[in-house]
Amino acid sequence: MTDPLPHSGPTVALDIPYQAWLGALPGVENAVEGAVLACLRGACPDLLEVEISVVLVDDATQRILNETWRDKDRPTNVLSFPATDTVAGALPQPEFPGVPLTLGDISIAFETVKTEAQEQGKSLNDHLVHLVVHGVLHLLGYDHVVETDAAAMEALEIAILSGIGVTDPYNVNNERESEG
Repeated sequence: MTDPLPHSGPTVALDIPYQAWLGALPGVENAVEGAVLACLRGACPDLLEVEISVVLVDDATQRILNETWRDKDRPTNVLSFPATDTVAGALPQPEFPGVPLTLGDISIAFETVKTEAQEQGKSLNDHLVHLVVHGVLHLLGYDHVVETDAAAMEALEIAILSGIGVTDPYNVNNERESEG
């Protein structure tokens, strides 16, 4: 019997069609990739072969996505589009050994995130990192529709973010900041 293909680790595909992200946040690529990897380590450390796509867009694009997929005609900070069925806390399995599991896509809207960061007294980097972690957790099956699920998801977010030096994002105005 031959060994399966060697693990190459998680893959983060980042697309930045809205260039304002690059001007406002030098090193945005590292921030996004670091947040994805920290989230995977914190929530699902045994998940090695996985692909996640992150797209940094403007509010107009996010509004179209939100209207198309959620019937909400407004921009929102983060949207997650799972490509596979996952269950919070369970290790998702790739369909074929040695073939990375595509978890899904995340889109994040610049103007909304920038405004929220300013209103909440957070750095743009920390707010973006939080929303990336939040989006990845959605791809891993976590949700915040039911209060007990929301509390579990928030606790995991706080722990993951603390591990990379980002303070509790829910400690501002005591509100949930993400919809998607």
